[in-house]
Amino acid sequence: MKKILILNILFALMFSVAALAQDEQKDEDEETEEPVEFMVPQNSFVKRTVVKNKKPMEYAYVSEDDAFWQTVIWRIIDCREKMNYPLYYPTVELDTRKSLIQTLVAGIQKKRIQAYAGDDDNFKTKLTPEEVMTKFDAGDKVIKTEKIDGTGDTTYIVKNSINWQEVREFMLKEEWFFDKKRSVMEVRILGICPIRVYNKMINTGGEEEAVGQEVRTRLFWVYFPEARRVLANTICYTGRNELANISYDDLMHKRRFASRIIAESNNLNDRRITDYVRNGIEAVMESDRIQYELLKRESDHWEY
Repeated sequence: MKKILILNILFALMFSVAALAQDEQKDEDEETEEPVEFMVPQNSFVKRTVVKNKKPMEYAYVSEDDAFWQTVIWRIIDCREKMNYPLYYPTVELDTRKSLIQTLVAGIQKKRIQAYAGDDDNFKTKLTPEEVMTKFDAGDKVIKTEKIDGTGDTTYIVKNSINWQEVREFMLKEEWFFDKKRSVMEVRILGICPIRVYNKMINTGGEEEAVGQEVRTRLFWVYFPEARRVLANTICYTGRNELANISYDDLMHKRRFASRIIAESNNLNDRRITDYVRNGIEAVMESDRIQYELLKRESDHWEY
């Protein structure tokens, strides 16, 4: 009887020791397991920080006495031309790429760029970021409809996003002048204005139909020297070499875009080209003539 009791006690001790060992092993395993930190995904193994940390190149100072001759030029950049594709694409929201219009709107929304009215190229009438969004017909719209039972109105909030594809043109306001101190003809951009091209919806006979004629609207003006702070830190994808992309400020400064002149300040009535020519061919020829006169004037001002 005593032997059976002793055996039972030994079995109980063995089971308790085994259970204690398992608990200690479990505690040790739990202590060794540390939380794993997930890596932040990167789109490239090469960190590109040159453009993001770049500052706009400072312009050379020009005094009034050194400016021998000056004129103001307005020109249009058509993004449908192949040379201007880097300004137009992408036309959708991406995390790694931005078009020129997306860059400008982002700068306005973050209050790093001040927007002005689209018909004010003298930069006097300021626009708020909310007013800029209304130019795109974007933002939240409140729609009220009457309930079926006639007990009141039902309010709906419709969220509209910007259609980036509609911004197909940009207008530039430039100042051309001859600096006799450095003996150079120089051009500096004063302002840039995106132009929205779209089909306007009108109500005809109780039904909405798209108008066949395109509507061109100047969305807003931005003062280019102010916008350079944002453009200099935004990569412009040229599509040739991912590591050789430049900023939008570099692209504009190096004149790597195609455009046509639409107006010049040095005329009697301050008219546009389309105000005194008859058709598109003559307008193109007049634009080329003004551009030729600008280049010719530079050589005429040289002193030997």
